[in-house]
Amino acid sequence: MLELERLSPGDFETAKKMPLIVILENVRSMHNVGSVFRTADAFRVEMVLLCGYTPQPPHRDIQKTALGATETVVWKAFPSALEAITEAKRLGYRVYAVEQTHESQHLNSFKVSPNEHLALVFGNEAMGVEEGTLTHCDGAIEIPQFGTKHSFNISVSAGIVLWDLFNKIQLHEENK
Repeated sequence: MLELERLSPGDFETAKKMPLIVILENVRSMHNVGSVFRTADAFRVEMVLLCGYTPQPPHRDIQKTALGATETVVWKAFPSALEAITEAKRLGYRVYAVEQTHESQHLNSFKVSPNEHLALVFGNEAMGVEEGTLTHCDGAIEIPQFGTKHSFNISVSAGIVLWDLFNKIQLHEENK
């Protein structure tokens, strides 16, 4: 790993994290869960909160796509997204659903303030973020789409949104 300049698991644990929590609400696919863990590791996300019937590590099908990221990324399980959102807000995070709503703002125009802590709720592959969950969020972020389909796979959505926010947060860090 040295040739790729990657962190060791021990270095990852102590490295500065992006002030972001990922909340997965009722995600069915273990492969999607593993992929989100892997992406969370890549961008040094603070933690992943698994809610409802979202599968939890350890499981070989999660590990197949996570490639060990469940061992580096802090995660917790909650019976419901509402409990995870309550915990995130208690910790000082603003919570946004990644979902298409009438009030959602496009990701490219979503502003991140310096030192802001965000939590993002990603929903079920078929149903998205539950309506009741949306009412507890501070807003919704939508990924603009220009083709015939109106949604992305959850693991793709997570990659797009985390990359965008990583860049916006890094820009604030560089301008300090």
